Amino acid sequence: QVQLVESGGGLVHSGGSLRLSCAASGSILSIYAMGWYRQAPGKQRELVAAISNGGMPNYADSVKGRFTISRDNANNTVYLQMNSLNTEDTAVYYCIADAWRVGRYWGQGTQVTVSS
Repeated sequence: QVQLVESGGGLVHSGGSLRLSCAASGSILSIYAMGWYRQAPGKQRELVAAISNGGMPNYADSVKGRFTISRDNANNTVYLQMNSLNTEDTAVYYCIADAWRVGRYWGQGTQVTVSS
């Protein structure tokens, strides 16, 4: 089992920045990738960014150039630095961890609200 604990959400004005953190614990050696999804009201959950153990990131087109995902393997933590936020970034953000032979774990979610 893998446990994921997110932090860093909140309320920010348009154009502002936030940094989300997600700390993994438990069977961390099984993890081969971590990332972030988000779900806005009335919309489907979507991938925001992900990063492999080797450090290769990928991003949704809507956040490229504004968001940066990074990973601290020593502390089993993944970060999402979000800059130039706009109201369309308002959503619940979920941390995910993909583990060998098990599949995907989800965090509990953290709310990000961007006001105009």
